[in-house]
Amino acid sequence: MQSDLSHEVINTFRINLMKKFVCLYEGTATHGNPTLLNEIYTELYITESESGEISNEHEVRQIETQSRRAATEDTQIKCRDIFRPLPGQDKPIRTVLTKGVAGIGKTVSVQKFILDWAEGKENQDVQLIFPLPFRELNLMKDKTLSLSDLLEVFFPETKEMEISSEKYKMLFIFDGLDECRLPLHFKRNETLRYANKKKPVDVLLTNLIVGNLLPSALIWITSRPAAADLVPSKCVHRVTEVRGFNDPQKEEYFRKRISDQSLAKRIISHLKSSRSLFIMCHIPVFCWISAAVLEKMLSRAESGEIPKTLTQMYTHFLILQTNIKHEKDYEKKVTDEDMILKLGKVAFQQLVKGNLIFYEEDLRECGIDETEASVYSGLCTQIFREEFGWYQGKVFCFVHLSIQEHLAALSVHLSCINHNRNAFEAITEQSLWSKIKDWFQLNSSEHFSLSDLHKKAVDEALQSKNGHLDLFLRFLLGLSVESHQVLLQGLMKQTKISSESNEETIEYIKMKIRTINSTEKFINLFHCLNEVGDHSLVEEIQQYVKSGTINKAKLSSSQWSAVVFVLLTLENKLDEFDLNKFVGGNNNAENMKVFQKLLPVIKEARSVQ
Repeated sequence: MQSDLSHEVINTFRINLMKKFVCLYEGTATHGNPTLLNEIYTELYITESESGEISNEHEVRQIETQSRRAATEDTQIKCRDIFRPLPGQDKPIRTVLTKGVAGIGKTVSVQKFILDWAEGKENQDVQLIFPLPFRELNLMKDKTLSLSDLLEVFFPETKEMEISSEKYKMLFIFDGLDECRLPLHFKRNETLRYANKKKPVDVLLTNLIVGNLLPSALIWITSRPAAADLVPSKCVHRVTEVRGFNDPQKEEYFRKRISDQSLAKRIISHLKSSRSLFIMCHIPVFCWISAAVLEKMLSRAESGEIPKTLTQMYTHFLILQTNIKHEKDYEKKVTDEDMILKLGKVAFQQLVKGNLIFYEEDLRECGIDETEASVYSGLCTQIFREEFGWYQGKVFCFVHLSIQEHLAALSVHLSCINHNRNAFEAITEQSLWSKIKDWFQLNSSEHFSLSDLHKKAVDEALQSKNGHLDLFLRFLLGLSVESHQVLLQGLMKQTKISSESNEETIEYIKMKIRTINSTEKFINLFHCLNEVGDHSLVEEIQQYVKSGTINKAKLSSSQWSAVVFVLLTLENKLDEFDLNKFVGGNNNAENMKVFQKLLPVIKEARSVQ
């Protein structure tokens, strides 16, 4: 009788998980027709990684770096095989940590793994899978429960099961370690060995991960790279990395996503014509944004320029979202400017704190109520799990970190243009938290120019240790270009931005390129020049490279920086790098200087002549 019962309960459990994970909600699809995951799922490029080391560069830069690596250098692992040892690896794998930048497909990989299991296709040796996202566990951080109680909150069917007896082979999936707001005191927390003992949720999690609690259970944790070290490396048996789409997978995504194949072809060729946009397509969420914008713009005679820069793509996407808002029946008259400024304020607050998710109190602090937030659900995805036992908390987030960065930049830009507020002045004069709150209330009587704001933003981004303001800076500068003034005219009180302002900004960036040594920093500044439409330095260098005369030219330090930028970002894979093209004559001291300037390129090349 008991085994029949548990068989029936496990079946119900599988069916419920299948219902939950059969659809993929991309952005606004929660309100319309969700996509069946198996129809759109494109295999992601997942590799076995060396370690859980932390990267101190912006995630978009990590993507650009990875896009140059030859695929042969990595050991690829299929999502379904992450607990299977590779040939020659004999130790069983209990705990896997999967790293990947925001929006690269970690959660979708988890969803596909669970769906394949629930449909009886893969990993059938596992009897129970418990997906426990950190963004929802955060809502339980003040609770004291046993592990059995906690599982019952998320999965009421477990009430009938004997979880503590370890008679089932179980897998716990903790998605989004970077979103965790629990302390996770691995060293300080007491040891716990019984699943029916009541303890704070933090203690339950650390003991599960370490293996004191249910030592035979499998554990899968996903995280953005910056938070990967929150779990001690000795507890992790395998580290994998989701690299997103490789080039053929990018094209496959658009062909699956867009039913009109000739339109899909035009979208792919437009994206390929801009190297920086095509590199960003490694990130599935960026493919979704591009598909949404370009499908609309290329399928009918849209007026206006087809987006060629990152800022243009995101601004068009924002306009698309506000148009969706206008189509909805919404009584409370909220202007686009009011809403975008409020959401931008949340975006910036959370960006400075390093958060991708936030809760109702975070929104209330910025004067946004739930009803308003749900109207903007295309920008602000709301996860509302009604089948949540006795817990019904709401979690909010922007669809992707880059959308958060774009909105933060837009609100800073509009605060300056419309209200003469210099956001950065306000945030350097006080402590971090009081400064953010005062930010948008400051209405300085003293006038300052947009270029003052830009210079301040450049300085702040250069001082950031982990590059967390790099993309924000690209967007902020891109928003000042003339084509954006037309796009944003409904939001801007003053539509004409002086070209002098932009010239001043461009000169300031070039001066910074001459004086900084960090490759990461000056490459981001070249991307910024690209966003404001200044290609002079890069074009000059491309002429030298094409004509083969670069080894005879006397280049300034900013020109050498441009050489590195061109080789690292505009050229294709660096399989072989011929140093002789760049060094000339027998002056060893001079040649050594050139060698040092080109070191970032030499490091990336597979072989050097």
